[in-house]
Amino acid sequence: MQYEGVLTKMQTEAGSPIQYYLVFENSFLHMNQLLGKDLEINFIGFQCLNCGKKKKIYRMGFCYDCFYSIPQAGDWIMHPELSTAHLGVADRDLAYEQRVQLQPHIVYLAASSDMKVGVTRKTQVPTRWIDQGASYAIPLVEVPNRYLAGITEVVLKNHFSDKINWKKMLVNDVPSIDMIARRNETSFLLPDEVQEYFETTPEKLYTLEYPVLEYPKKISSLNLNTSPNCTGKLNGIKGQYLIFEDGTVFNVRSYEGYVVQINV
Repeated sequence: MQYEGVLTKMQTEAGSPIQYYLVFENSFLHMNQLLGKDLEINFIGFQCLNCGKKKKIYRMGFCYDCFYSIPQAGDWIMHPELSTAHLGVADRDLAYEQRVQLQPHIVYLAASSDMKVGVTRKTQVPTRWIDQGASYAIPLVEVPNRYLAGITEVVLKNHFSDKINWKKMLVNDVPSIDMIARRNETSFLLPDEVQEYFETTPEKLYTLEYPVLEYPKKISSLNLNTSPNCTGKLNGIKGQYLIFEDGTVFNVRSYEGYVVQINV
């Protein structure tokens, strides 16, 4: 079977294990069903996820011009503490920024490799953790806007990493951590503005299971720009990575906006 389309991050469905879908404009692949089978991925070209033009992808699936103009790529996406919609101040598009920023956000701890702190919209639970390949996650506070989540994350980054060691995540090197105990420790670290939200946020631990036949001991990363053709047996899926039998891994999200042909 042959499939062709523009890559976007895999859609997921919570379960044991998590279900993954690679969705194109006119077709989709249920990736779990391809475990143990050979896949061929061929890079064909580019298509910006915003303007649709066949221009080289710069970042986040967008061409250079779109990345520096559309609200979906504003600095507050990566740095929520820069959010200003709660003040009625626009960055690029106030209406869009109010829709996204002025909704409940979760500040959380997750263990993908080592413990990390992060921010996500409440509507993205547990999708955000799945995309990061987290084995465990627990909410710290649920706050009413992105700015409050951002300033909380900034404070907690003094005590927890905000980065994922993707190599450790993909070999499943995840230490045993008492997530509830670590959550409770944060109550003394929170900014004054969000202290009240700690007590009202449920103490719920999420455990996530991924469809992996066998984790590799060593990994190497596939780069479509230098290796436009890849063939291998799919051995697992974790985060937004396809894991092949020979230890090669392919980060689907890194290649959003790339047009590919996939042969199964």
